[in-house]
Amino acid sequence: MFLTISTTGSPKRPATDLGFLLHKHPDKAQAFSTSHGTAHVFYPEASAERCTAALLLEVDPVALVRRGKGKGRGGAPDSALAQYVNDRPYAASSLMSVALSTVFKSALRGVCQALPGRADEPLPLRIEIPALPARGGADLVRALFGPLGWTSVAAEPVALDERFPQWGDSRYVRLVLEGELRLADALRHLYVLLPVLDDAKHYWVAPDEVDKLLRAGEGWLAGHPEHKLITSRYLSRRWGLTRQAMERLELVRLAEADDLDVEDVDNAVDETTDTDEKPVPLAEQRREAILRALRAAGASKVLDLGCGQGQLVQALLKDVRFTDIVGVDVSVRALTVAARRLRLERMGERQAGRVNLLQGSLTYTDKRLTGYDAAVLSEVIEHLDLPRLPALEYAVFGSARPTTVIVTTPNVEYNVRWETLPAGHVRHGDHRFEWTREEFRTWARGVGERHGYGVAFVPVGPDDPEVGPPTQMAVFTLATADEEKAA
Repeated sequence: MFLTISTTGSPKRPATDLGFLLHKHPDKAQAFSTSHGTAHVFYPEASAERCTAALLLEVDPVALVRRGKGKGRGGAPDSALAQYVNDRPYAASSLMSVALSTVFKSALRGVCQALPGRADEPLPLRIEIPALPARGGADLVRALFGPLGWTSVAAEPVALDERFPQWGDSRYVRLVLEGELRLADALRHLYVLLPVLDDAKHYWVAPDEVDKLLRAGEGWLAGHPEHKLITSRYLSRRWGLTRQAMERLELVRLAEADDLDVEDVDNAVDETTDTDEKPVPLAEQRREAILRALRAAGASKVLDLGCGQGQLVQALLKDVRFTDIVGVDVSVRALTVAARRLRLERMGERQAGRVNLLQGSLTYTDKRLTGYDAAVLSEVIEHLDLPRLPALEYAVFGSARPTTVIVTTPNVEYNVRWETLPAGHVRHGDHRFEWTREEFRTWARGVGERHGYGVAFVPVGPDDPEVGPPTQMAVFTLATADEEKAA
């Protein structure tokens, strides 16, 4: 079983950096024991211009049988002979995935203490696997690797016997992947998709396989067009585990789509100009409206409460007047995605000093959130159950008490304008409610009266004369002592 990983470089960024990233020295040939054989790592070539690392896995069929892993597809025992005579020593499969995770453990995690910045950079990669079992053929190979950023996915079918072309092709392909990707991402693609293509696991699929799948699939699996097939095959079609994984992937997808409602997905302002220019997505219009309100309030220290993937935080960082920006979210996964979006690890010291991401629940008071000029709750309140709104209200307006609070939420009256939204449906599967303009204003005025804020309302998006704007925004301003006395 054999694969190679190649990259190119220059004198300033030599290709031999690959050795640092893989934590394997190019001048050494190393061997690692695994439960099913021996994994060898060596470098056929290693120069500043080009470097190739090879992983050769010697599988011991007898060891597989003795350890109870000589099961065939679907978990049924193979025939006595087939347990010892099979394609396992030659064709990349789940055994190769295990070897990858064992031998290149740090590289899979994207960790490189020697060259931390290099680990986060895309590399020009070429990965070759001479024999890859592909149940589904070359088309499935391309369908699985194609959406992952590879510029070239070559899957050449291997003939059953070149001497007898009339016999046709085998179920094996020669795979060549080329593209500029982070090494960690490339290894994760292989770790997940090799057993998926083989459509077999050569060890017991326990519940912790769900965690392994989601860790390796972080950042790409939830949005992959074939994520259902990948999940089912990776978990050996065990329905309970597959369902659990799909539910968790759906939560990831919702977290990643936290800033996108139905109108954003559809570019939904359905009013193109005479020149057929693409309309501005509502999410972008919403952010611009929030930025205008913050600038008008003279805010420099800003909280983004329920920051999700960090789109608003990213926009705030582009304006130097916002000197202290804090994103808060209950989802650790969302904060991880936000940190990656913002490139926090690669950010300069001065820029990094302007931003902080915190994990926390908005329904609990938090001393870390006091002392700020402004707080933003953009498309947040509708994700809470109504009985929990008073807790959020007190945490923000009663405890944190920023000078300005900006709240945006969908206007349910506008939903009739979305042709793609079925009648009676909310815009996002996680919305607990959507308010009319009057309902939102009643709630906002009540909050202002209870906590000493004045409130103004701003339409976001096209203000329809019958049903109002798609998004409604309230700008709360803390009353001064003189204003409170006058009131």
